[in-house]
Amino acid sequence: MKFYQREISLPAFSRGFHLITSHVEKALPEIKGITTGQLHVFIKHTSASLTINENADPAVRKDFETHFNKMVPEGAAYYKHNTEGADDMPAHIKASLLGASVTIPITRGELNTGIWQGIYLCEHRDRGGSREIVITAYGV
Repeated sequence: MKFYQREISLPAFSRGFHLITSHVEKALPEIKGITTGQLHVFIKHTSASLTINENADPAVRKDFETHFNKMVPEGAAYYKHNTEGADDMPAHIKASLLGASVTIPITRGELNTGIWQGIYLCEHRDRGGSREIVITAYGV
């Protein structure tokens, strides 16, 4: 079994949902040498998250942002953790709802996603800055 791992810094993205599949594939070209395996992507932050969803229509990503902002509003009176700004506690909640990692099968050297699937970086802060992700691929 082969194991490969890279830690990369993604550029700062605006608040919202952003496709990062190409960043991941570019960072770990060794995926091409894996016939059967898994790719694990982990974000090292508590106010941003990862998920897999629609990779074609940008309206889907805008709808995600709109929905999450309604579901987890800023400025709720019951939030105690607010010293870093009104977007901070909602960002932590959104990140917990979506999660810090995704796992994708590797088949014949390619990510085995559905035709309309891509990896999203979900930036929940107004100014989150660059984000660190750990990409691990393993298989035969």
